[in-house]
Amino acid sequence: MALVLVADDDEDIRDLVSFKLEQLGVDVVSAADGSAALAAVRERRPDIAVLDISMPGLSGIDVCRAIRAEPDLSATRVILLTARAQESDVEAGFSAGADDYVTKPFSPRELVSRIQTLLARAQP
Repeated sequence: MALVLVADDDEDIRDLVSFKLEQLGVDVVSAADGSAALAAVRERRPDIAVLDISMPGLSGIDVCRAIRAEPDLSATRVILLTARAQESDVEAGFSAGADDYVTKPFSPRELVSRIQTLLARAQP
């Protein structure tokens, strides 16, 4: 079964995304800040990490870079979920190694569809 990390300092967003994923039968682990997110990735090895960019401690960009820098974590797909919608922000996200970039406000159905697509691509 797939495991997805949802990391956002906004509890309502974490709960919403987690609920939608759990409805599909996806296992979810959540984190409220960047340091906890990186620790969860290292410990649990999720298939996908959904990361808010603006979190206390490490940003989602920092966590994404750390994931990409560690060979053992390189299979983890990263979706950045953020209110930062400027072209330079999107470019910075992809430069850090993100697989996808979703701006807030967002459609939970669209986010779940993007997660399902990445999960399907990850299957051998």
